[in-house]
This record gives sequence, C-alpha cells and structure tokens, in this order.
Amino acid sequence: MELGIGMFGDLAFDQSTGKYRDAGTKIREILDQVKLMDEVGIDVFAMGEHHRPDYAVSSPEIVLAAAASITKNIKLASGVTVLSSSEPVKVYEDFSTLDLISDGRAEIFVGRGSFIESFPLYGYSLNDYEQLFDEKLELLLKINSEENVSWSGKLRAPMQNQTVYPRAKNDGKLSIWRAVGGTPQSV
Repeated sequence: MELGIGMFGDLAFDQSTGKYRDAGTKIREILDQVKLMDEVGIDVFAMGEHHRPDYAVSSPEIVLAAAASITKNIKLASGVTVLSSSEPVKVYEDFSTLDLISDGRAEIFVGRGSFIESFPLYGYSLNDYEQLFDEKLELLLKINSEENVSWSGKLRAPMQNQTVYPRAKNDGKLSIWRAVGGTPQSV
C-alpha cells in the first residue's frame, strides 16, 4: 500500500481586500510541504490542475519539476491532468522530462475534468467531452508504449511514424492512471 497526498493549490479569499491570496506564496508553501512529505516518507504527491482565479496551479508539471529538485523519494503525479483539453504529445513530453529530472518518479493521473473551465480556454467544445477524452487517452497510451507512433483520430491531426522525445526513464514508459470522481459518467 502507498500513502499519497493530493492538492489543488486552492487560494483563500481575503474578505477584507476582496482578493484571493497571492498565488506565488501558495506555490512556495506547497513546495515546502512536498519537501516535508518526502522527508517523513509519504509515497506520492499529486498536484491538481485548474484554470481559475481561486487556484494557484494551472500547470502541475512545473510545480512537480520544482518539487523534483528538492525531494529524493516521493513519486510526483498530476492530480489530475485534464486530458480532454490537453495535447497528448505535450503531456507525454512534459511528464517524461519530469521523469528524467526526478530519476523515474513521475506518474500521470488523467481524467475528463470535473471542472470544465479548460475547455473554452483551449478552444474545445463540451459537445465533444466524451470523444475528446477517449481519443486523447488512446493516443497518450500509444505514445507511452511505442517508440514510433502512427495514429489517427477524428478530433486531432494524425501522426505518421513519429517519435515523441524525450522518452521516459523506464524504457520510455510512464505510469499512467485513470482518475475518476464526481459522477458515474467520469468512470
């Protein structure tokens, strides 16, 4: 059994100023907490992704890379990567880079997204909610398992015999978990 802690980087709202707390301060506090988690033996740290004013972290990969530089053992994971509105090639590239920085400690938790703010932000239609996830998960898994990728779908341009670099430490393979929550549909 592993013990893990996940965070979203949510920001407290200051009633007196009418503003959210400083995002930079929150991120530095998260990094201090991850360092302590590593020191006391927590197995996994997962950093969430949100694109809203009440959350400090829209790019978990960046925070996790910073955490990799100050930790030695703790696994570093997204909690969750909203794959439906992300580019699978970039997700693999970012997490394989994190994996190399952390000496093999990167993991990806992918999900559909219970918060939907990233869809209009990145130009995706909610009408394609299910198909986007299914198609992008298929591509991410193919990139993860094959050195040279040929793939085609309906919502993204095809790939023809292309390799995504850098490759992760474990023969190019990352641990990819399917994250669910909120509704039966997310499963």
